[in-house]
Amino acid sequence: MDAHNQYATPNGSTAPGASVGTSAETVRPPMTGETFHDTSARILKSINTVIDGKPDAARLALTVLLAEGHLLLEDVPGVGKTMLAKTLARTIDCSVNRIQFTPDLLPSDVTGVSIYNQDSHRFEFRRGPVFANIVIGDEINRASAKTQSSLLECMEEHQVTVDGSTHRLAEPFMVIATQNPIEMEGTYPLPEAQRDRFMARISMGYPDMSSEMEMLETHQSVSPLRSIQPVAGVEDVAAMIRQVRQVYVSPAVKEYTVGIGHATRQHPQLRLGASPRGLLQLLRAAKAGAALEGRDFVLPDDVAAVAEAVLAHRLILDRKALSSGETPSSIIAGVLARVPVARDAASASSRNG
Repeated sequence: MDAHNQYATPNGSTAPGASVGTSAETVRPPMTGETFHDTSARILKSINTVIDGKPDAARLALTVLLAEGHLLLEDVPGVGKTMLAKTLARTIDCSVNRIQFTPDLLPSDVTGVSIYNQDSHRFEFRRGPVFANIVIGDEINRASAKTQSSLLECMEEHQVTVDGSTHRLAEPFMVIATQNPIEMEGTYPLPEAQRDRFMARISMGYPDMSSEMEMLETHQSVSPLRSIQPVAGVEDVAAMIRQVRQVYVSPAVKEYTVGIGHATRQHPQLRLGASPRGLLQLLRAAKAGAALEGRDFVLPDDVAAVAEAVLAHRLILDRKALSSGETPSSIIAGVLARVPVARDAASASSRNG
C-alpha cells in the first residue's frame, strides 16, 4: 500500500467533500464504504445471473452508470446487447424507457412534442421517452443522423429544449444504446459528435462454450429477466454517484491521463485522437473503477483499465493504419505501453499542484 501513497489524498485526509459538514450532507449523509461495496455487489450479482460469462461487461456498465456517463453496446445481433441494457435497468428501482430506433423515427418521437390544446387554447408539451432515469436506445444506428442528433443535448446537458422551452431530465440519467456493426445492411454510422458523448463502448462478443451451455439449460423455457427484481433504489445510485465524485485524483494521475490524450493526438496512424471531453470521461470512469475497488483515490492502473473502453470509439484511423490491420484497440495498447507514469512525489503530495 505504501507504493500507492503518492496517489492517495494528501496528508492522509479524506477525499474532497467526504467529511465536510454541510447542510446538504446533514440531510443526506454520505454512503459508507461498506454500503457502497454491498450495493455494487448486489447489482453485479443480479446482472451476472442473466448475462452468462460476461462479468467484465457487467462491471463496465456499472462503472459508466456511477461515473454519470452513457454506454454504447456494439456487436452483431443476438449476443445480448439489449439483454445487458434491460438487466442493468431492472436491477435499479427507477424509471426506464426503451426506444426502438428505425429509419422513420423522428426527433420529436424521442424528445417530445408540443401539442395545441383546444380547450385551454395553449400548447402543451408531451414528454417523449427520453424522460426517464435510464433510456435504452435499441439499434440506434438504424435511425437517420437527424434523429440520432436529437440525443446530443439530452446526453450532454441532461435537458431537452423544444419550442424555446427547456425541460430538465430525471437524475440520475443514463442512455444505454445498442448498435449493429456499420457494415450491416440498413445502418447509419453515428456522427463523431454523437460517439464522443458516449463515455464507453462495449463489444459483447460471443460467450465461451460453458457459458453458452449454461444459457441453453436455463434460458429455454422462460426469460431470466422475469425473475430480476430491483436490488437498489434510485436514491442508492444517487448516493453512490456522489461517493464517486469525492474520489481523489492526484496531479500525477492527471498528468498521466493528459499524456495518454496527447499521445493519441500526435499518433502518426490516427486522423483523430482523444478529445478533451474524452479525457474528462476517462478520469470519471477511473474514479468509479477505483470506488468499486474500495479505494477513495485513483491509481494509474485505474486509468489504464478503462482506457480502451473509453477511448477506442473516439479514435479515427488513417487509411494506412486500416490497410495494415491496425485497430483503435491496438493503438491504445501501444500508447499505454509508451506513456510514462508520473511519479513526482512532490507534486503528488500537493492537492493544488
